[in-house]
Parts: sequence; C-alpha cells; structure tokens
Amino acid sequence: MGAVQVQAYHWQKPNWVPEPVVPNDNPMTTDKVELGRQLFYDLRLSANNKMACASCHSQEKGFTDGKALSPGVNDELGVRNAMSLVNLVYMPVLTWANPNQKQLEAQLLVPLFGTEPIELGLEGQEALLFQRLQADAQYPALFKKAFPAEKVAISLSTISKALASFERSLLSFNSPYDQYKYGGKPQAISAAAIRGEDLFFGDELECSHCHGGFNFTDNVQHKRLAYPEIGYHNTGLYNLDGKGAYPADNAGIRAITGDAADEGKFRSPTLRNIAVTGPYMHDGSINSLREVIVKHYAVKGRAVSDGQAPSPLRDPLIDGFKITDAEVDDLLAFLESLTDQSFLTNPRHADPAKYH
Repeated sequence: MGAVQVQAYHWQKPNWVPEPVVPNDNPMTTDKVELGRQLFYDLRLSANNKMACASCHSQEKGFTDGKALSPGVNDELGVRNAMSLVNLVYMPVLTWANPNQKQLEAQLLVPLFGTEPIELGLEGQEALLFQRLQADAQYPALFKKAFPAEKVAISLSTISKALASFERSLLSFNSPYDQYKYGGKPQAISAAAIRGEDLFFGDELECSHCHGGFNFTDNVQHKRLAYPEIGYHNTGLYNLDGKGAYPADNAGIRAITGDAADEGKFRSPTLRNIAVTGPYMHDGSINSLREVIVKHYAVKGRAVSDGQAPSPLRDPLIDGFKITDAEVDDLLAFLESLTDQSFLTNPRHADPAKYH
C-alpha cells in the first residue's frame, strides 16, 4: 500500500502576512482543522457534558467570553480573563503568564485536565473521553481520516493535535484598518480613526511599543524571523504594598520564574478585535477601553486611579500622558477599526451544528 497523500493546507491570509510556523509533528491539514472544529464545540469534552472549549471562547466575542473571569464545570472561577484565540499561530508563548507554554498541543491540556482551577474537569477521565468519542456516529471516521497513519485513531495525542490545528486556523486580517493600510481602500476607516492611528503610533502615548507589528503585540513568531520575539510587561495595574505587589494568586510570571523583578509581568495580548473582547487586563478588572486609556495608561497605571502610588515595578514606558476627550474618542475609533467582522462571522470557525 502506498503512502497516504495529504493535501497541503491553504492558509486563509493575505499575502502581506508572513507564513506561520507549525510544529513538524503536527502539520496542518484540512481534515485535522475540521475535526478540531468539531471537538472545540463538543460538550463531551467536559466532565459534566455542559461545557466546551467554545464556552469560554465565543466566536462573536473574538473567541473570548465577555466575562471578567470564567467559571469551570464546578462553577469555580479562574483567576485570569479568557484570552482571545485570534492569530495564535503567530504567538511564541501562550497564556497570560507562563513562559513555558509554547505549544498549543500541550497548553490545551490544561483547561481539559487541569485542577487549579478546574475548567473542563476531565482529570483522570481520559478513558471516559475516548469512550464518548468512540461511541459517536461520526468521530471514528473523522479521526481516521485526519490521522490515517495512527494505529489508535482516537487518543490524547490526536485530540490535542486536532484542536491545536483548528486553533491555528483562526486568522484575522480583514479589519477595516487592514483594508485601509494594506488593501488600497483609503475610505475604509474614518477620519477619527486615522487621527487615532497617529496617536497610537506616536511617541507621546507609546502604545505601539508593546502592541505593534502586524498582530498588534510584541509577541510574534513566523518564518521570516530567526528567533521569536517575546514580551512580558508590568503595566502598573496594582501596587498593593507600595513596592509593586500584585494579588498573591495572580503575580504574573514571577510565579513561574521566582524572580521578584517579574512581579506583575504579563504577556501583552494582540489588540485585534479588541473592541469586542472586554472586559480587559489579565484579570478582567477594567470594563471598557475608555477606562483602559484614561484610568490606567494615562495615569501611570490603574493603581494610581485606586489611590495608590505608581508601581515602582511598572515598565518604564508606562509613564502616563495627557490626552483630551476628543483624542480619547479618536483613539477608540482606531481601536474599533481593528474589529474584523468577517472573522467574527466566518462559518469556517463556527459551531458545526449551525454550519455544515
């Protein structure tokens, strides 16, 4: 028997976006992406058959959930805001504050099986998960098609690889700003958004230092880069003790590195679709983009708005700025121009029960 021929995956991206990097042991295929989509929306990937990956990552909200913190199957709240899954394939590190989480195939096991906090709640129930999927009318054939070389088609490896493939397929590069900047459509965004663009990329506000590049973040990897670029920053959100302390259960990458200088450092997220992914910050503690600008960045960190001194551990670029109400409106118009409605409504990314 000859080798199975797998058709090369076609990335749904414009030419100006660089080619992404994909693990050699999990190349992209259309069959894996489609299987991953089925799994992403399947309630059977939770202990109580009531939650799915999509429960905390809703397409119309940019694959977030609109909540400050998300409850798991036992209604226990996590400590971090559900991050957007947009353009994950270009992220060299995943999650808010774990520099060791670099591969989607490994990271997604945390919500499936993790216990601190409990999310989907499947710890120790791998056999039950396999049984559920094996008993389904469609999954055995879908797994065999997506992983024809595997002796055991339904396994933890194939489940994680399929889910990771679907998540890597979630590309968003068709916002009005993209059309204006790269698509030859000067009327795609408003005059206010153009003024906001000048503010965003200007030296006074310094936004683009942490949220620059084609994905509006200083975390990026792709085939044109020799090395990934990684950025974690303390933005001065908290200063509980006058020395820069964050809440003990949410101290940023210090919890991983053990370095006191890493207190309050979190990965800078992409700003793509940011207008629909609130509430904001790693703990969802700021409700609106206007507050993010006025009550956080403009005043050297939200700690100042809370009556505390500016954090001595904040990034040097978080130095405050003066901004008028009209300029805030312009900056918001620019940020809203990063919303890609075609991404938020793309049937390729939607619940297969709604789109076949």
